[in-house]
Amino acid sequence: MSAVHTNVIEVLRRPCTGPAVWSGADLADREEWVLRLSPEQIEELESALHAVRERGVPLLKVGSADFPLPTLAGVLERVVDVLENGRGFVLVRRIPVERYSRVAASTLFWGLGQHLGVPVSQNAAGHMLGHVRDTGRTLADPSTRGYQTRAALPFHTDGSDVLGLLCLTPPRAGARTSLVSAGAVHNAVLARRPDLVERLYRTHYLDRRGEHAPGERPYHAAPLATWHRGKLSMRYHRRYLESAQRLSGVPRLERADVELFDLVDEAARSPRHRLDLDFEPGDLLLVNNYAVLHSRTEYEDFAEPERKRHLLRLWLTLRQGRDLPPHFWGDLPHAGDGSGRGGITPRDVVTIPGSGDTGGSCRPHTHPSGPDGTDDE
Repeated sequence: MSAVHTNVIEVLRRPCTGPAVWSGADLADREEWVLRLSPEQIEELESALHAVRERGVPLLKVGSADFPLPTLAGVLERVVDVLENGRGFVLVRRIPVERYSRVAASTLFWGLGQHLGVPVSQNAAGHMLGHVRDTGRTLADPSTRGYQTRAALPFHTDGSDVLGLLCLTPPRAGARTSLVSAGAVHNAVLARRPDLVERLYRTHYLDRRGEHAPGERPYHAAPLATWHRGKLSMRYHRRYLESAQRLSGVPRLERADVELFDLVDEAARSPRHRLDLDFEPGDLLLVNNYAVLHSRTEYEDFAEPERKRHLLRLWLTLRQGRDLPPHFWGDLPHAGDGSGRGGITPRDVVTIPGSGDTGGSCRPHTHPSGPDGTDDE
C-alpha cells in the first residue's frame, strides 16, 4: 500500500485538527484574523510606491527589491506563515486606496504582493493582475467566469496557492464575502456521511471554461482533496464540476457525487462554520485556496461608472508553500513538470526580461486589454 493511500486511509478515520480547522461562529467576534496597518506602515507603502514611480519601473517588472518595506516586510512574512500554517486567511484593513489613482493602487498592490509570493496568470490571456467587476456577462455563457458578473458565487476555491483581493470600490448593496475552513467542511462530511469522504479523493472533472489552448481538453481531471505530509488540501467548484457535464469525454456524475456536493455546500453555508465579512475600500483579503473556501452573494451596483464595484485580484504562488503530491494537479498541462504551481497557462506568452521576482510571463504588449498584463475588460 502506498504512503499516499495510507495517509488517506488515516484521515478518513478521524477528523482533521489544527489551526486550519476553525469555526466562523467562534471567529466572528474576535479580531485575531484582522491586521490593521499603523500610520508608519502605511507610510512605508507610500514611500515604496513613490520610489517605483520615480524610477519609472513598469508594473510587471516591480519585484520586492524595487518595493522596499523595511519593517512591514517582516509583518508580511508572518502573514504568509498564517496563510500556510495557521487559519489560512488574513484581512488587512484600510489601505488608503482613496489617495491613489487606479494605476497607483495597482502598483501598490502588486508591490505588496511581491513580498507575499509570486503572481501567476489568472486566465488564458495571461493577465497577472485582475480586475473583479461586473462586465455585463452572465454565467449562462460557458466561457464566462464568476468574477466577471454580479451573480452570487457559491463556495469554491481559486486556482492558485493564495488569492488576494483588494477592494477599491464596494457595491451599492450585496457582495458579502464568506469564508469557511476546508478542514471544517471535511470534518462535517466525515461526521454526517463517512461513506462519502473517500469520494473527495477520487478523480473528478472540472470545466476549464474556455481557458485552454487549441488541442487541449476543455476540462481537467483531478481529486477534490489530497492528504499529504500532514496537510489537507482541497479544490472545489461545483459550478465547474456540473458545467463539465456538457463536454464530450466527461463521465456522468453519480448520485453519490451529487450527494457529496450537496453536503459540502450545506456544511460551507452553515452559520456555525462560515465567517461573513463585508469589504470596505482599502480592505485586502488574503486566502489560502487549499485551506479555505470562499463565496460571494449577488450584488447591486451604482449607476455611475466610477462608483461601480471594483476589486483588484492577485493569484500568488507562495515561495515556501506546502508540498503537494503530483496527482493534486491531475492532468493540467503543467502538472508535475516544474513549470508552474497553480495559475492558468497563457496561450501566447512572452517572458518578461530581468526581474526574476515577477512571476514569469504576460501577454505580448500588443494585447488590446492592456499593455501591463492586467485584465482591463
